[in-house]
Amino acid sequence: METSSQVVDPDVSRAKFEREVAQFRGLAGAYRERGWFLAEADFPIAIVVMAARNLRPSAVVTGVRFDYTDYDLRPPSVRLVDPYTAEPFASKDAPTNLQRAVRTTQLAFPGLPEGIAVPQLIENQPLLQAYGPEEIPFICLPGIREYHDHPGHSGDAWELHRTAGAGRLVRLLEVIDRYGTSPISQYNLEVRIQGYGQAEVPQ
Repeated sequence: METSSQVVDPDVSRAKFEREVAQFRGLAGAYRERGWFLAEADFPIAIVVMAARNLRPSAVVTGVRFDYTDYDLRPPSVRLVDPYTAEPFASKDAPTNLQRAVRTTQLAFPGLPEGIAVPQLIENQPLLQAYGPEEIPFICLPGIREYHDHPGHSGDAWELHRTAGAGRLVRLLEVIDRYGTSPISQYNLEVRIQGYGQAEVPQ
């Protein structure tokens, strides 16, 4: 997976990248307890492996690849990747869709007495978006390059989020952990027995 070409002074982006990595390493023990492991940090790429620590036994769920090319003139590119190969998942293979619960608009009940609480619907909306199952999905979240490059988000410019730290490594990991790995608490196993015919006894 290639990186983008660097336009910003590399020393500037590198310094900001190293700040992100240093912040993570400064609390590496605490992040390890949460199932976060920094597997690679070589400017402009950082890869963090994330495990579902609520599972027993715990399991590695995904890798997250950050590309801080041109940071912070542009936000980082963020992809869910295979933790062993660092190849981005196709949408159909993604281990999580980053489902988050969202309150919908209040339901209309004509004639409902004033002061009565109006119920609301809660629906799950995936932060991981793709055009098809074979496509590489992007995380639909401000502070991520793929979000701001998407034509549907042209009204939500990176500059509106840049000074608030939207592209910070740990902040983005918090979101992925909250909606992707922390909710995983049990295995859903399917056992299939194959090749159950009688085998020849070796001589």
